[in-house]
Amino acid sequence: MFKVLVSDPISDMGIQQLVDASDVTVDKKTGLSEEELIAIIGEYDALLVRSQTTVTEKIIAAGTNLKVIGRAGVGVDNIKLEAATQRGVVVINAPDGNTITTCEHAFAMMMALARHIPQAYAKTIAGVWDKKSFLGVELRGKTLGVLGMGRIGSEVAKRAKAFGMDILAYDPFLTEDRAGKLEVKLASVDDIVRGADFITVHTPLTAETRHMISRPQFEVMKKGMRIVNCARGGVIDEMALVEAIDSGIVAGAAFDVFEKEPPQADHPFLSHPKIIVTPHLGASTVEAQENVAIDVSEQVLHILRNEPFINAVNIPPVAASVMNKLQPYFTLGEKLGSFATQLTHGAFTEIFVEYAGDLSDVDTQPLTRYIVKGVLSRHFGGDVNIVNSMHLAKTRDINVVVTKSPKTKGFTNLITVTLKSDNQEYLVAGTLLQGYGERIVQVNKFPVDIAPEGHQILISHNDKPGIIGFVGTLFGENGVNIASMQVGRKIVGGAAIMLLTVDKEVPQDVLVKLAGLPEINSAEEIVLL
Repeated sequence: MFKVLVSDPISDMGIQQLVDASDVTVDKKTGLSEEELIAIIGEYDALLVRSQTTVTEKIIAAGTNLKVIGRAGVGVDNIKLEAATQRGVVVINAPDGNTITTCEHAFAMMMALARHIPQAYAKTIAGVWDKKSFLGVELRGKTLGVLGMGRIGSEVAKRAKAFGMDILAYDPFLTEDRAGKLEVKLASVDDIVRGADFITVHTPLTAETRHMISRPQFEVMKKGMRIVNCARGGVIDEMALVEAIDSGIVAGAAFDVFEKEPPQADHPFLSHPKIIVTPHLGASTVEAQENVAIDVSEQVLHILRNEPFINAVNIPPVAASVMNKLQPYFTLGEKLGSFATQLTHGAFTEIFVEYAGDLSDVDTQPLTRYIVKGVLSRHFGGDVNIVNSMHLAKTRDINVVVTKSPKTKGFTNLITVTLKSDNQEYLVAGTLLQGYGERIVQVNKFPVDIAPEGHQILISHNDKPGIIGFVGTLFGENGVNIASMQVGRKIVGGAAIMLLTVDKEVPQDVLVKLAGLPEINSAEEIVLL
């Protein structure tokens, strides 16, 4: 008989399947202190929480029978993942349970924004009958830009279509084929910024998406456009938005999230007459709370019964013999995935991973998860991990293909990662060299030999005398120190690449100058931290 402890207020309907299970007993004890939890957790096989309980290292250590910790929600910030992983405890969440709820909240915010509903309500109940100050706009016939076409963004697009809106959609993994199925027009961020009447944001917060809409974007927007953010605080530059509203570029905004939550009392959003705010209510419905509890309860049952499960957010158990062979390659694999996706321009539909040499004899599934995590991390940030990476790839219609060969190109082991779109492919290969560690040995068709670390500059150029001198001079004039350099070419005088490791991030204007040098075709920064 399995024992499950529910330590936070979780919907009774949501955990009913656990209560009804013949091989499970459920205890609901909420409001426990850390000491109280430590005293009793040892007798339980599973722990279910929401956000109130902080599952500390001490609690996990005391859970000698714990097999799984379930979080009835999306985030797992209140659970010490590393401690759970070290103890072999699976941590799961419910990433899909609040999809419709968050979608509907975003749409409600957009409608309230279009018709000034909160402002009109406030004035009416204050005794002022004012019909002239709140002239709104229809959604029908307007262009909606959706930044992020995952679960929530796709649902928002469906509802916008029903309202007669035209949809411009951006997602780094959105292809023309998938856009056609969703009946949206594939667009770039710049297309959306310049062409949309409304913009709604549904992306994770990553280094790439932080302030993806800021002053440069507001400067080229349609005058009178409106913007909604029910995703993550920080995707839109809050102070730049206030400036854009005050200058007449943006007609209004509706935000459910802030860069810092709760916001300071003097935050300009809280007093601005053209900004609607709510306190992060995207997932706050009865149905969503029930759905996340149902999803987590179902997976807890699967784990306790040793059945296949999904939505784990930490490392699943791996046989020690396999782990010993693969572990040295985990970091390399993730970096190769990250390098490959930074090479890629536009959406891709397939990830090809080839293992050659001794790795062809090993179950490489755990290593493949690291590679796919590296590929997706640029756009998913902390929302992707080694357990959900394959699932996230599937939700974006990205096919992961693994092949193995005992033969290598002169290496004991070789890992090759290729990202393929309809008409292009991007390749990076790497290995572990005894005495040298991780090495990148091929980029696209060019052989190289460089450590995958830090800030790297990839230059595509024609193999002509003086190119290296041009690059060194430009970097020297701009205070950029070159730590290492590799040049790869196939034939003398033909196409070539230069791969540099530099000490710090290179300013964008320097990259633009670099790309403009004679015989240089492109220059881009690859970051592997």
